[in-house]
Formats: sequence, structure tokens, C-alpha cells
Amino acid sequence: MSYIRTPDALADAVAALEREPLVGADTEAASFHRYRDRIFLIQLASATRTEIIDPLALTDLSPVGRLLANARVEKIFHDADYDLRILDRDYGFRARRLFDTRIAAQLTGEPAVGLAALLEKYAGVKLAKEHQKADWSRRPLPAAMLAYAAADTAHLTELRERLRTRLTALGRLGWAEEEFTRLEDLRWTGAADRAEAFLRIKGAKALPPRQLAALQELYNWREALAEEQDRATFRIIGNEALLAVAKALPRAPADLANLAGLPRSLAERHGAALLEAVGRALQTPERDLPRPERPARQRRDPAAEARVERLKAVRNRVAAELGLDPGVLCGRSTLEAVARSEPLPTDRAGLARVGELRRWQIDVLGDARLGALG
Repeated sequence: MSYIRTPDALADAVAALEREPLVGADTEAASFHRYRDRIFLIQLASATRTEIIDPLALTDLSPVGRLLANARVEKIFHDADYDLRILDRDYGFRARRLFDTRIAAQLTGEPAVGLAALLEKYAGVKLAKEHQKADWSRRPLPAAMLAYAAADTAHLTELRERLRTRLTALGRLGWAEEEFTRLEDLRWTGAADRAEAFLRIKGAKALPPRQLAALQELYNWREALAEEQDRATFRIIGNEALLAVAKALPRAPADLANLAGLPRSLAERHGAALLEAVGRALQTPERDLPRPERPARQRRDPAAEARVERLKAVRNRVAAELGLDPGVLCGRSTLEAVARSEPLPTDRAGLARVGELRRWQIDVLGDARLGALG
């Protein structure tokens, strides 16, 4: 294992990896610890070498981007979705020619598709668990954390070989390759509107306007403090505690001290700020209180709902025959897209016009699906 912190070492490592046919890849972020999440490590490994790249020590990571975009080298990820999105977000990197071991495992019918379970089954390797929620932003990184990061990619080439062999034997390699190609189009979609983010707290939309205003003020206070300290928001105060304060609308320290749902330590540490936030909400004019719009209820379409149920029955039967999780074979949202498409598909060409459907799903389910739409 090499720990890469200089431009020359990075150039040499990437040049060596570009001569390899297969390269495992992974990233480590720190959203569990930091408010401003970013990539803090990039791991790359072939069958013979593992490179741990430190983005905090390097100002130019373009060699990594070149390797990811190199179609001559197959890049192996486990559950690539988030890695690819944050590589796009932080560096604008685009990956080509991918193999995702999680997707491959799902399509072989594996019941447990986590990396640790797969490596233990296929490679006889037991991954350590003590650094799963480690703070990868810390420096210097202890040797044990570097070893843990290296282990995530060191065995990906072997796992890929085993899963690819299984897919080929099952006649499903084409299914996986279609899914891998779709991964190349993943992009960072951006954060949600911060002004409305407080509404995503569980229970927020059930609050009356005054309490909702308090929750909004409390949420904004927490965001500002977390950003200032660069700490994950839940490490300041959790959503449940914010909701409890918003519901109670406390006016004085004694109200906080007796508030169920707010730990005493948090009441003592943040009491003044919590009361100030609630005070702002109590002073907000009635006309300015938040009143989120309720989305209009979608009109029921009994015929479409019946088609969804027939499609679901077909999907479940075929999934059982193939030994697949029904959701892996075809998710409910895709079934609904087929059932509600206009005009309804009457042949495979019609199914191909439903953008949510994969070609392999049409091949596997096409005739039975068309029968269910009739």
C-alpha cells in the first residue's frame, strides 16, 4: 500500500494503474462528522498494488480523473452511485467502463449484498468494522485507518472476477453491463433548497403554523452553528430535540429544563439560543407564518392501479423463478410508469418507449408484461 501525497507520486501511481486491465476504486467522505462534506481519501487498487490518495495534500487530482475516464481500464466500485456523484461534485470527474459489485451481486440473487458479506463469501476476507464511521477528515490518519481504507479496494478485482463468472453462468452478464453503462451518466444533482429543508424533518408538516415557524428558526440556527463549526448538524442537536422544542414553544429556561425530548445537557449548552429562536417565532406576525402548500392529490385511476397490481403479480412470479428480489427485477415506480404510459404498450417496441425500462427487463418480462396490460 502506498499513501500518495505528492504530485510526482500520484503521477507515477496513476501511470502504473493505467497499464492494468482492472482497477478497484472507492472514496471516503466525512458527512458523519463534518458540515461541509467532501472527498477526503481516494483509494485505487489493482490485483498487485493499492494506492491511497490524499486530496488534502494535492491541489491537482487530474491524473485520477484521467484514469476514471480511460475506457481501456475497467473501474470496479462497490455501490458506485454516491462515489460517482461526489467525484462529479468535487472534481467534475466522469467515469467510463464500470463494474459495480453490488449491482452484480443483486443480479445473481445474492441475499446479502454489502461489501463485507460478499468478500467473506467469495474471497474469504473479513473486513474490520471499527472505522466504518471514522472521521476521514482528520490528519494525520492513523495507520489502522489507512489499512481499513485500503482493504475496501484491495480485493475488488477478485470479487469482480467471481461475480462476473456467476453472471455469465446465469446468462445475466448483459443485464449487468446495461446497468453499468447507465452509471456513466450519474451526476451530482445538488442540494435541496435550504429555505424549505426544515420541512423534511419527520413530523414537521403536521405542526400548526406557529410551531412550524419555531422549527424553521431552530433549524436555521442549527445550520448556521454547524456551518460555523464545520460539524455535522446532528452533532449539534438532533431533529427529534428540535421538534420537541418547536412543539413546546418554551418561554423560559425552566420550560426547557422540564421538556421531554430535550436532553438536559443540550438544554444547558444551547438553552439561550433555543429560547431566542423560539422567541423570534413567537414574534412573527400571523400573516408571515409558514404554511406549506399541500400537493394536490393525484386523481385515482382505478384502471391503471389494476394494471400495476397485475404487473406486480407477473414481476413477483418471474422474480421467484429467477431467484431475484422483486425490486431488483423491476421496481414499483417502473411498474407504475408502464401502467400509466400513454398510449399503453402493445408490443415490445411500445415497451422500449417507456424510458424507465431497461432492455434486459423487456427481454425477461416483455411478453408476460404485455399480457398483464391487456
